[in-house]
Order: sequence, then C-alpha cells, then structure tokens
Amino acid sequence: MNKAYRFAAGLGLGLLLASTALAQATAEHTTVIPLAPTIPPDQQPTKEQLAKLFEVMRLRQQLQSVMKAMPAMVQQQVKTQMEEMTSKLPGEKQLTPEQQAAIDKMMNKYMEKAINMYPVNEMLDDMASIYQRHLSRSDVDAFIVFYNSPAGQHLLDAQPAIMQEYMPMVMQRTQERTKILTDEMAKDMEELIKSLAPAHEKPAQK
Repeated sequence: MNKAYRFAAGLGLGLLLASTALAQATAEHTTVIPLAPTIPPDQQPTKEQLAKLFEVMRLRQQLQSVMKAMPAMVQQQVKTQMEEMTSKLPGEKQLTPEQQAAIDKMMNKYMEKAINMYPVNEMLDDMASIYQRHLSRSDVDAFIVFYNSPAGQHLLDAQPAIMQEYMPMVMQRTQERTKILTDEMAKDMEELIKSLAPAHEKPAQK
C-alpha cells in the first residue's frame, strides 16, 4: 500500500481520537449537570454571571492545558498505528529518518490546524449558552460560592493531577479498542487501491 495512503489513514484516525479525547477531557473539567427542563428566560443566568463562574472554575486555563497537551499524545498514537500498519505489509521498507521527519512536520501542521478549528473562546461561548438553558441564576451563584470555598479550590487544585493521569488512560484505552478497526481499515484500503488500479497493472488471473 502506498505510504501516503497509510499516513492519511493514520492521521485521520489520530484527529478523530483527538476530538474524542478533547470532548472527554472537557466534560471531565466541567460540572456534571443532570438533564432538567429548560430554565425560563427570566431566570437564566446572565453572561456576566457565567463568565464569573467559568473564571472561578478556571475553565479557560483547563481547556488550554488540555489542548496544549493533545498534539503530542495524538502524534504518538498515530505514529504507533503507522508502525503497526507498516510492519504487517509484506515487502515494505521502514521509513527513512528523512521521510519520518517530513511526515512528522506535516502531522504537526495539520494537528495544529485541527486543534485551532474550535478556539477556546468559542468553546466557552457555546458552553455558556447551554449553561443558561439548564442552570438558574441562583444555581450559578451557588456554584460560584462553592468554587470559591476551600473544598472547591481543593477540587480545582487536584484536577491537573487527575487529568495528567486520566488523559494517558484515555489514549491507551482508545488505542487498544481501535486496533482491530485500524487493521481492518488498512486491509480494506489496500484492496480498494488494488481494485482501482488500471487493468494493465493488475496481476493476471490464474
């Protein structure tokens, strides 16, 4: 199979894993809100209240921290997948250091683009609109009091260490559970490329 196709497949899976892990990490950083009827407009918190809540929750810093760490983890994930895919294809040579460096450079380029497709400011704006529908003004005031309390501050102080342990676990679990999918995709892509080759390039039927 052409190395470019393997790279595209690996990078595509990596970006998918990045978005999945980011969504999981974002949910881990935010308050768990049970499903509830939509709050009437006259009882919804103001954007200023929610900005204060997000500030005391350190939400911006947490999201930025997750997004900063994501590329390195996903790059390792994709690299591992590509090595596994290459090792199972007969007759394929290992990438040279120059080829690997070129792939890493391209991967970093598109990883940065993928991460920046959904900026933190936009995340917070979207989250605020959802919070408004599910939390009342009194709820938000109570959360602000909690996160300003010693218990709330302790929770926030502990979250970086929690996430430092949690994110590698997310990537490991995802890698383990997508291995079969990756192998199947590599096989199917190889067969597809063979089927699309011009007739004179196809092996003769016995």
